[in-house]
Amino acid sequence: MIRTVLPLALLALAACGGEAPNQSIANAAAGHEAVRAPLGDSVRVRLETEAGPITLELDHAHAPVTVENFVRYVDEHRFDGTTFYRAARTRGFEERGFIQGGIRRNYRRMLPPIAHEPTSHTGIRHGPGTISMARSEPGMAMGEFFITTDAMPQMDAHGSDQGFAAFGHVTEGMEAVRRILAAPTIPNAGSGAMRGQMIAAPVAIRTARRLP
Repeated sequence: MIRTVLPLALLALAACGGEAPNQSIANAAAGHEAVRAPLGDSVRVRLETEAGPITLELDHAHAPVTVENFVRYVDEHRFDGTTFYRAARTRGFEERGFIQGGIRRNYRRMLPPIAHEPTSHTGIRHGPGTISMARSEPGMAMGEFFITTDAMPQMDAHGSDQGFAAFGHVTEGMEAVRRILAAPTIPNAGSGAMRGQMIAAPVAIRTARRLP
């Protein structure tokens, strides 16, 4: 049941309003630049949220494409003022699941889609506190991400199922992640697998910054 419900839930990243997505992606691609500062094997990032700080360690050594994409959003302050807007709780185990956040439908903040780095290639599994990219299909991830509270092997690549691109983990702030997961949701908001998972008062990501 979980293997079916949760991955499908991540696929419903609906786009509406504003500039057409394809045109926005094309415009963003025209101004694409490399990450500004050199990256080591791991990169630390702190998200300052309304629910408390969340510190991430990103695995650049094993997921370079995904980490460089995320760090560019951080360095260009594209995550500042965005939100965690979704709490996907596992049916029957409400304290487990994942939270999703990022640029959502703000096409002006979008960078070009990136190549998919499956867990079968990186070796980074979806364990407790894993950060991973949300996407509609492989090769379409941009500025949406999710953080798990517990092990979710159903998110990993299995055979022809490429799964989701995990690229790091939470080192501090899991209590903030759990607070966001427990946030009240709107029963009838959202569509498809996301129905009932939209947070009533989305939790602001005030800033996202690299740490030394």
